[in-house]
Amino acid sequence: MSPSSFVDYYELMQISPNAERETIQRVYRLLAARCHPDNPQTGDMSQFLLLNEAYRTLVDPELRAAYDAIFHARRLEPLPVFKLKEFPTGVDGESNRRMGILCLLYNRRRTEPEHAGLSVLDLERVMAFPREHLMFTLWYLMERELARQNEHSDFMITGAGVDYVESNLPKNQVLYNLLKSTEMGMPREARTPSQPEQPSPEQPGNETQDDGAAPCVQ
Repeated sequence: MSPSSFVDYYELMQISPNAERETIQRVYRLLAARCHPDNPQTGDMSQFLLLNEAYRTLVDPELRAAYDAIFHARRLEPLPVFKLKEFPTGVDGESNRRMGILCLLYNRRRTEPEHAGLSVLDLERVMAFPREHLMFTLWYLMERELARQNEHSDFMITGAGVDYVESNLPKNQVLYNLLKSTEMGMPREARTPSQPEQPSPEQPGNETQDDGAAPCVQ
């Protein structure tokens, strides 16, 4: 698998990168039954084929070792979406940086509830912004109670933050792309570790309306 075609199989199957073979098999059986083309309600051929590819890779020790080498190397790379013009430095990109952090925290909470926090270093690495450019953003999200810090000083999304992300997802293509980017390549670690508009005082950020609503992330 080339880096450009990388798919996060752990995210696809909603399992930990440290999942045992038995867990992978159990989850695969459930998901395969759901998206099998013969299932009239939820069948999805493309998803079923991708799921089979993930399963074959993760249950084979040699294939999984090769895959994990790429998977862990990607933890050191910023997500490409944060290089878009919607994320300039300074005040012009502030509203989208807020939404970007919420998306990352949303995905982390959804996929790794046991380790739902991200540190400033994690955010700095994934977003390719120096922490000095993120501290105001993080302060604002906590002030609005959309994020909080846990006992390890990592940042976590709150219930209000989840509601905000989900309510704004259908009308914001940049937000949708952020969530899809985290699905495909967001680093995951167990703890042993047109210009965007300026936000109004009442909202975490004014999101750009898109002509077509983005599909819902399942």
